[in-house]
Amino acid sequence: MNRFDYVRPSTVAEAVQALGADPDARFIAGGTNLIDLMKYDVERPGRLIDITRLPLRAIEAKDGGLRIGALVTNASAAYDAQVKERYPLLSSAILAGASAQLRNAASTGGNLLQRTRCYYFYDTATPCNKREPGSGCGAIGGVNRIHAILGASEHCIATHPSDMAVALAALEAVVQVSGPNGERAIPISDFHRLPGDDPAKDTNLAPGEIIVAVDLPAKTFATHYTYLKLRDRLSYAFALVSVAAALELDGDTIRTARLALGGVAHKPWRNTQAEALLQGKPANRETFKAAADLVLQEAKPQSTNGFKIELARRAIVRGLEQAAAGTPQSQSDKRIQ
Repeated sequence: MNRFDYVRPSTVAEAVQALGADPDARFIAGGTNLIDLMKYDVERPGRLIDITRLPLRAIEAKDGGLRIGALVTNASAAYDAQVKERYPLLSSAILAGASAQLRNAASTGGNLLQRTRCYYFYDTATPCNKREPGSGCGAIGGVNRIHAILGASEHCIATHPSDMAVALAALEAVVQVSGPNGERAIPISDFHRLPGDDPAKDTNLAPGEIIVAVDLPAKTFATHYTYLKLRDRLSYAFALVSVAAALELDGDTIRTARLALGGVAHKPWRNTQAEALLQGKPANRETFKAAADLVLQEAKPQSTNGFKIELARRAIVRGLEQAAAGTPQSQSDKRIQ
């Protein structure tokens, strides 16, 4: 591991100032992703800014919803009584990710900022435009079973690994940030980027900005929801495809629908056209299949991940059926039909 300086600010302003003084510095909280990247020589920060003393650990009511501080651990958020009661979709998604030990350390802000688990990104002996712009994408034409089927570009086909972020996308959360130019709010739909011709940039954070909180809106979807995660093994694995589905029903008719996918794109993938298609329709398999077809109509497989298109189609249908029935996904392994 390279040598680095270490500082520990006590206020958000001090943290922003410390980052501005060294553009190569990195914030560290739980360190569950950054330390790995440093060990693999993917990240080489000259300074670590330890933000664990910042007052960002509260979960509190805000404008009819909840505000989750950036340093709230994933475990604390998942098991918080208010989150479990009002936003069980978020709790379910968090508990589907990582391991209990990692959730005890990982922070809300760090979860949003974790980087792709693409093999080529982690292997510094291979080309990767995300790690080294202009070097090429080893995954294109390479081993790409876990890679994107939506929103990819000729420069990058990596996927975003977060489960939490997929649920936040369905809930229309808002990320609160602070930086040299003050505070601002970023809708979760605009927080992460598609790769385009600049895959090295994962988010729309401006230089010097830090996440301070995530706001959950008043609408909760606490009854008809599910987070369905399909992976190679039942625990401690990233999603091949995941689905966050949330519905409001009027009898058997869909009044409001939210649908977001993970494991399929460079960011949590939400299709508002499919949501609009669902509204006013009967909550049945035919409706859900039509929505799935719309979500996946522009899906493009790579050389070894074509199976993900059909997997995603079936997952969307099953996720929506579970949400409509009010039977959230369990951790048991069930066949997709």
